[in-house]
Amino acid sequence: MSKTALQGVTSEDRSAIRNAATIIALRDRMGDNPKVLMGQRGSKAVFMPNKFVFPGGAVDLADATVPLAQPLPAICRDRLADQASTGLDHALAIAAIRELWEETGLVLGHPGTWKDTIAEDWRGFAATGHLPSARALQFVFRALTPPGRPRRFDARFFLVDADEISGDLDDFSRASDELSHLQWIPLNKVRSFDLPFITEVVLAEVTGRLKDRTPPRSVPYFCNNDEESLFLRLKGRPMPSSE
Repeated sequence: MSKTALQGVTSEDRSAIRNAATIIALRDRMGDNPKVLMGQRGSKAVFMPNKFVFPGGAVDLADATVPLAQPLPAICRDRLADQASTGLDHALAIAAIRELWEETGLVLGHPGTWKDTIAEDWRGFAATGHLPSARALQFVFRALTPPGRPRRFDARFFLVDADEISGDLDDFSRASDELSHLQWIPLNKVRSFDLPFITEVVLAEVTGRLKDRTPPRSVPYFCNNDEESLFLRLKGRPMPSSE
């Protein structure tokens, strides 16, 4: 998670629900032994200590201002807009790409030169000669952390094929220390790891989509509000009337 995402945040604010983005990178997706990229959170982490998770974290205020070389697919933008603030899709896509970079050192981008002032969180990424690109991201799941947890996130999960990532997929030398034991875990072995419940639910959804490379026409939304837990489907906002 970006350090700037926490600046100026009070203890009361930290109990509020924060938008977040998570990225699920699949390797050898169409082969006999597909793998998923995961790492382990620290034992002293407030949120999900010791758990193996996908790279991800809260949306930074600056994420809305970072340019994308290529936008999300239109169908994904439409699903992200369902029961959400207008225009949030851009910041969520940027956050997913940033978290992948910060926590693993891997680049999801398009070759290019930055024309505007580069935010501190993006200088290392820019030095690789890439601009962030959301073209290959697919919005596949949304989950709201249940009440009563030390942190609550409204997390959007994005799926990406590992062959869309630039560089050596096994080189984590540029990663931060937020996740340890970074590795590509075979899907047929991943449930032997210490996983959060929601991660297991998302993995089941992803496993069912292995052979389908198109974005889903509707997206599962595990909504845990103060009254009840609901399992909804996001199908996009109704098109405005032409009248």
